[in-house]
Amino acid sequence: MKESLKRSVPWNTRQFLYGSKTKHLHKSFSNLKVTIICGLITIVVLRGTIGKGSFGSSAPDSSDQDQQETTVHKRKDPSRILAAQPKEIEEDPEPERDPNTPYRLGPKISDWNEQRASWLSNNPHMPATVNGKPRILLVTGSQPKPCGNAVGDHYLLKAMKNKIDYCRLHGIEIFFNMALLDPEMTSFWAKQPLVRKLMLAHPEVEWIWWMDSDAMFTDMVFELPMEKYKDKNFILHGWDQAVYNEKNWVGLNAGVFLLRNCQWSLDILEAWATMGPKGTIRQEAGKLLSKVLPGRPLFEGDDQSALVYLLSSKRAEWGDKVFLESSYYLHGYWVILVEKYEEMMEKYHPGLGDDRWPFVTHFVGCKLCGGYGDYPVERCLKQIERAFNFADNQILQMYGFQHRSLGSTGVKRTRNDTAHPLEVDDDLKLLHPSFKASSSAVLQPQNSG
Repeated sequence: MKESLKRSVPWNTRQFLYGSKTKHLHKSFSNLKVTIICGLITIVVLRGTIGKGSFGSSAPDSSDQDQQETTVHKRKDPSRILAAQPKEIEEDPEPERDPNTPYRLGPKISDWNEQRASWLSNNPHMPATVNGKPRILLVTGSQPKPCGNAVGDHYLLKAMKNKIDYCRLHGIEIFFNMALLDPEMTSFWAKQPLVRKLMLAHPEVEWIWWMDSDAMFTDMVFELPMEKYKDKNFILHGWDQAVYNEKNWVGLNAGVFLLRNCQWSLDILEAWATMGPKGTIRQEAGKLLSKVLPGRPLFEGDDQSALVYLLSSKRAEWGDKVFLESSYYLHGYWVILVEKYEEMMEKYHPGLGDDRWPFVTHFVGCKLCGGYGDYPVERCLKQIERAFNFADNQILQMYGFQHRSLGSTGVKRTRNDTAHPLEVDDDLKLLHPSFKASSSAVLQPQNSG
């Protein structure tokens, strides 16, 4: 019948009917493709808006969430974040100093010992000595702007945490600075105006203890032998032979030092700072220091070389009150120490402070915030992490934990909790040091009746 119908319909009519049907099918297929494409676009937009984990579940699983966080972190490139920081308001430039006027850290003070003694007498509640120990203020700091690479700020934070831990354990006050107090004294020299200012503002403090931001305490038990320095005013890590006889520009390290709060210290700070002002003075000082200190490369005047020059050329004036310490590591050069930490942990214990267990590990030559350094930044950051964990284990052990390894941020439990927590042995005597309790008792106001 179909065949007879086909024969009964003219050819041109059949062509029209079949052609129309084909066009109709083609149009329907095209509409279907457009619908599918629109649907796919809608899905993509929704996924980008509400997140992959929201599809098919009210709570995304952990793998989806991790993926989302990873994607977010990839988008937020640290350099772009830093670049997006609010721009500083331009301020009026500092007035230029008259180059013909000698530089001074501040107004001339000649009677500081008398002023300070009078203040202490009028303020007996703020003694310079507490429980037989001199009051110490540890001073450190970092640049006012973010590091060029974000990881630098992370390690500066770790270094600060390390210093806070040590000071908390040993009853030492701490001051963290991020302001350049004197625009003339930049780079190496920024600490001199700061130390002087804090000395004059805190007469109750007997010692100012400067510590570079890239130095860490790695022996949390060791205490400074302050009785050893009762007749001295300036304590640095160094060697008499290297400074006074050889005039070696690395015969001492000025990145960690203690300075007594007295007139003598104000005077040596003033003498020390003469080579510090930026510009011509500092450039000419660099030429002089490289000429008179054997082996010193030619670069602008730095505070360490200037101090070696000052002490070696005027030993009779300053030397009697300076103590160059080498019996323990007030400054421990990281290159010779960090690879031996595991051996130290196996053979020795905290509290020694010397090459068996260094008091301070100082990352000289590393640039945490970027810029040119003496060592590759990857090597520096790896070893700073190890130094931090080496020290942090001494803190965590009080609470029953330690790092899984010196290269790991993860921790593991070293003892189980008990129902009698006050009976736990405090092996390093850091959890409840006796001097903190007695010091607090001295500082508490006494009842009059």
